[in-house]
Amino acid sequence: MIIFLLMLLSWAGMAVASLTMEVGEKTGLRTWQWNHDGVSLRLVQRLPDQTRAYLQGRGFPADVADELATSCFFGSMFRNDGKQPLDFDLTTWKVVNKARENSMLVREYWKRKLQDKPIPKAARIALNWSLMPTVQHFQPGDYNWGMTVYGLPPGESFDLQLQVRLDGQLYRETLTGLQCAPEKLN
Repeated sequence: MIIFLLMLLSWAGMAVASLTMEVGEKTGLRTWQWNHDGVSLRLVQRLPDQTRAYLQGRGFPADVADELATSCFFGSMFRNDGKQPLDFDLTTWKVVNKARENSMLVREYWKRKLQDKPIPKAARIALNWSLMPTVQHFQPGDYNWGMTVYGLPPGESFDLQLQVRLDGQLYRETLTGLQCAPEKLN
């Protein structure tokens, strides 16, 4: 069930971008999907308990798993069903919350932040491979998925300023009204 559809028009001659949001009937979790010129990004809320369980199941200590789980994780899927090559670098994306701009928490951030914590090597590898690659190139037909992290507390709303390159041309978009999953659903 689609709750709203926001059409964002680019300048004349450009493709039309859209952002939709759905609420899962069974889960109550929200999903946003952005589409532009055959490229799509799907963001699915992850409850902190989902992320805690995932991390603890791979060997993370409970306190570290909780720190990560309350950092606003989304399941994310990027697809290039268009006709042009796509490139992105998540370090150029901005999380805007309460008039403050911050970077996303990418693989390299977590490697640095967790380097001195007592985390088994296998758990570190599992987290690294679970996160969306920071920089990626897609030919038409390519796709990938992973978790993305926004560095906000449960339930917090934010806008996401994304940048992608389509056939070398820079394209920017702001996805408004995204929301981290709450600690628990009602």
